Amino acid sequence: MQIETPPRDKPYEKPEGERRGLVIVHTGDGKGKSTAAFGLALRAHGRGKAVKIYQFMKVPTARFGEHRMFEQIGIPIEGLGDGFSWKSQDLERSAQLAREGWERARTTILGGEHFLVVLDEITYPLIYGWLPLEGVLQTLRERPGHVHVCLTGRRCPPEIVELADTVTEMRLVKHAFQAGIPAQRGIED
Repeated sequence: MQIETPPRDKPYEKPEGERRGLVIVHTGDGKGKSTAAFGLALRAHGRGKAVKIYQFMKVPTARFGEHRMFEQIGIPIEGLGDGFSWKSQDLERSAQLAREGWERARTTILGGEHFLVVLDEITYPLIYGWLPLEGVLQTLRERPGHVHVCLTGRRCPPEIVELADTVTEMRLVKHAFQAGIPAQRGIED
């Protein structure tokens, strides 16, 4: 490890632009995309801002750690799907759930009552062709100016990356799963 001298001067100038709602993307093959989005939700909620989370691949009855915590602190989180595609008994039904869920999310975004709307795992219904990309892009462009939207999932379409204000790509370096260690309660769920 290389030891560094801490910077003594501020490494940036404060931007002079106007504050506005952002489109934020967390994508890539590494772990942490949803976790980062949930961190944003906690930060906004901590500032008294209205937040809504939609999870496109989770079932409405999901009770993972994030659901339990968000319920306790009053952040609404809604599962819109029926789980992983490889567990689905009916992929057309999965697609229909994604379309119905998108309409709820779209209404929330355009309604302007929320400071932050999280679209967790939305990239999957997009890349599976279950949702039309143009409709999502149009909603992001037409949202009220104060609404922030955070989208997560692997292989985010380049058109969304281009439109977004902030994009972070989580890169897999290594994962315990590759060493044969199963998912951990409280880490993966």
